[in-house]
Amino acid sequence: MITNNTQQESKKPKKKKKKKKKKKMSLVSYILIFFLISFVMIHSSNASAVQDFCVADLALPESPAGYSCKSVSKVTVNDFIKSQFLTTNTAIPSFNLSISLASATEFPAVNGLHISAIYVELGVGGLAPAHVHPGGNEFSVVTQGTILCGFVSSDNNKAYFKTLQAGDAIVFPQGLVHFQINVGRTPAKFISSFSSANPRIVIIASALFGNNLPTDIVKKVTFLDDAAVKKLKAMFGGTN
Repeated sequence: MITNNTQQESKKPKKKKKKKKKKKMSLVSYILIFFLISFVMIHSSNASAVQDFCVADLALPESPAGYSCKSVSKVTVNDFIKSQFLTTNTAIPSFNLSISLASATEFPAVNGLHISAIYVELGVGGLAPAHVHPGGNEFSVVTQGTILCGFVSSDNNKAYFKTLQAGDAIVFPQGLVHFQINVGRTPAKFISSFSSANPRIVIIASALFGNNLPTDIVKKVTFLDDAAVKKLKAMFGGTN
């Protein structure tokens, strides 16, 4: 004989969800994330590399393909270390910024690896004026302050720009005009990596007004008047 027994379901006590405390990311965290993403930017051709590395031999001239390799027997661990990268060593007063570079010339270990980096400190009102990197894409992370970043595409000259805070990142595609301006009330800092060991830089204003083209020609190609051209030539070291 089968009997139906009524069973009461026991209610399991609900587990209290622990509230996760939001922690601010430290500079170290930013740097770790920055370098992880940097490796993603390495050119796919590295997969076919026939040797592990090619530390630049700075005693020999640089070619379009980069520097010649230093003899492996002379390579030491110190060749792969960039000491004090987060300490700037080059100041550009006219832009109120200072930088620390890690391209093949300053950091020979990146030669041939399709990667390099730059650390930038912007004073209040400081800026990286309109410029391009002919040799590589740029991935930039703001580590301190408030920076207005933007670039202009080659498609109808559309501008993409936004104000970034610490922890925000932006990508500047290769060859496009872009800029960074400290719009905050305190100094700002950012770190950028490039998909090239030597991305090179062309500052638009310097290229236009820091040359020896006659003023009359510069007037025609920039649509500026004589006084403006001469003022800018004086500012950027141009002649004629």
